[in-house]
Amino acid sequence: MIDASRRAAADLLWNAEHDRTPVAPLTGTFPGMDVVDAYEIQLRNIRRRVAGGASVRGHKVGLSSEVMQRMMGVDEPDYGHLLSDMVLSEQTPVDTARYCCPRIEVEIGYVLGEALSGENCTEKDVIAATEYIVPSIELIDSRITDWRIALEDTIADNASSAGLVLGAARVSPRDLDTAGIGAVLYRGGTEIARGNTSAVLGDPTVAVAWLARKVAAFGVRLEAGHVVLPGSCTAAVDVRPGDDFRAEFAGLGPVSVRFA
Repeated sequence: MIDASRRAAADLLWNAEHDRTPVAPLTGTFPGMDVVDAYEIQLRNIRRRVAGGASVRGHKVGLSSEVMQRMMGVDEPDYGHLLSDMVLSEQTPVDTARYCCPRIEVEIGYVLGEALSGENCTEKDVIAATEYIVPSIELIDSRITDWRIALEDTIADNASSAGLVLGAARVSPRDLDTAGIGAVLYRGGTEIARGNTSAVLGDPTVAVAWLARKVAAFGVRLEAGHVVLPGSCTAAVDVRPGDDFRAEFAGLGPVSVRFA
């Protein structure tokens, strides 16, 4: 794609998010768009939000399960940015009207105590750099109509990022088996999904190490204080106004979110 087309694609996503009016898949509007174009489009809008006062709070990994990779026809995950204005509170109901078609995902979060090395990052490096693991619920949204997304669409759309809620627990990764944490999701007290962190590339620590290596190619590194969401251990669940969700993680604890 030429630069003008990348700019036009970024503007479409920007306006869709702010007007809560989804747009047609970018891969149809810009047939030549590839993964590199998509990441450049994502970065354009991240820079615009940072210029408007937001700060980078961390990153999320998407497509980190084998099922989703097969569905998208890819052999590696993708990633997006988590910004300060995406951080949500367990105590404050979330206004669903702020989003186009919101969904939630259940995952653990890695909070870094040290910056992660880039190109040669290993799972051992991730554990050493992680200050603590937290229970989390990620809010995802698609600025593409009806979630009709190809890989390039979701990358350009900041990996469908919209928000994150962190629970109160703070547990050292050395005190957990990150590859075997069971999770159960409840809506209004009724169980609606359950899964295990092993669904995330066998161990979500693998996804964090992949992310550190991947962003290094763009001159970025994962910094101390950043949150990394490595991918969901359950299927995504649609959000409706009035929904009240709670996720329980074995050995880690709960996290909840309510929607107005």
